[in-house]
Amino acid sequence: MTLQAGMAIEDISPLKPLALVGYPHVERILTGINDPLLASALYLENDSEVLMMIAVDILFLSSKTICEIRKRIATATVLKESNILISCTHTHSGPATMPFAWITDIDAEYMELLKENIVKAGIKAATSKKSVKLAVTSVNISGVGCNRHDPEGPRDPEVAIIAIKDSETDKISGVSMVYSMHPTVMHEDSTLVSSDFPGYTRAYLKQEFGKDLTIMYHTGPEGNQSPRYHVKGQTFAEAERLGNILGKAVAEKINTLTDDDFSDNLPLSVAGTSILVKRRTFPSVADAEENLEFRRNEFARLKAEDAGHGPIRTAECSIFGAESTLDLAKQSADGSLQKSFAAKPSAEIQVMQIGDAYFVGIPGEIFVEYALNLKSRSPEKTFAICLANGELQGYVVTEGADGYEADNSTLLPETGNIIIDAALELINKIGV
Repeated sequence: MTLQAGMAIEDISPLKPLALVGYPHVERILTGINDPLLASALYLENDSEVLMMIAVDILFLSSKTICEIRKRIATATVLKESNILISCTHTHSGPATMPFAWITDIDAEYMELLKENIVKAGIKAATSKKSVKLAVTSVNISGVGCNRHDPEGPRDPEVAIIAIKDSETDKISGVSMVYSMHPTVMHEDSTLVSSDFPGYTRAYLKQEFGKDLTIMYHTGPEGNQSPRYHVKGQTFAEAERLGNILGKAVAEKINTLTDDDFSDNLPLSVAGTSILVKRRTFPSVADAEENLEFRRNEFARLKAEDAGHGPIRTAECSIFGAESTLDLAKQSADGSLQKSFAAKPSAEIQVMQIGDAYFVGIPGEIFVEYALNLKSRSPEKTFAICLANGELQGYVVTEGADGYEADNSTLLPETGNIIIDAALELINKIGV
């Protein structure tokens, strides 16, 4: 079961001015690039299985786009389409790849560049394999972000780490990580392309382990997680500060690993399934308009009271959510929403075993409580990767959730439980 790995990175930054996505109501046409957007691929192979994980610095990718990319990679390699996981880091400072209420025109030229370069990264990773040793570990961190509704609320401080060591040089050649946090240090006033704080985490790790280090950064369940209560401003200096906190913690953990922690003889497995999502029933247009008025008044009150950045930003985002609910209520009233839902009733859940750890690919943005539930119930070391292999047209919130995410969601909280139950079933199936 000798382990081999291949890694590759391709730049997916736009080559011309495009609309940046991530914040509504603001026309953001990019004026430059602060740091490049990347597609980062990891290919793993032992004597019996092959798999690939790709992290992409984009807000969302549709399941249709994912399917096309997988097919193109599989055609050119030994990989099966079902053994490829593609997730989005969810940067809010990149081009739109799907229609949104405030962005309807998706640039076809950029979409082809994006798909072509993700495919390139995948093929390069699969065809550059070499013998490696691998360790799966984790570290708990603080200081980057927390629950964006309640600083004392549920969060997941654990960062999953896959450390890859070149068998010939005995040096760390790759790091894959999963962290549950919105990359939203930069706000709508920025018109520069950026991967946000994860880009600075990557830069820190390259300084620590060498410029040739390949880093795959995946975003975990971040539906209600953000840097909102930790930032001192929406600046690149702040993105760097938070990114360095994360990078330093990961580097220190890797530096504690001994030869005994690494192995070139690890099991690899992949399993997947589809679930039927549970759709939310929307309020009447009149009730949605009343909710929007309430959200606007609450935002105005908190601003007048100078309640602080965290509460004020939360209230402002609640306006965005209420506006989304109003739009969805109108679509529900005219029947167009039901047609859209009928075209996409299912969602893909994917589990990858790497050694004694399991990585669960989940589409969309789920609240962190579901990931904590998954970890507590799983018989093995388990980490969830969100925004994987598609999106879910909104958040997966918990029962009783209120505000931006709940107003913006098209799904019932029951969907979250269905996702976790399906993931656990796959983990148990692999473990048999």
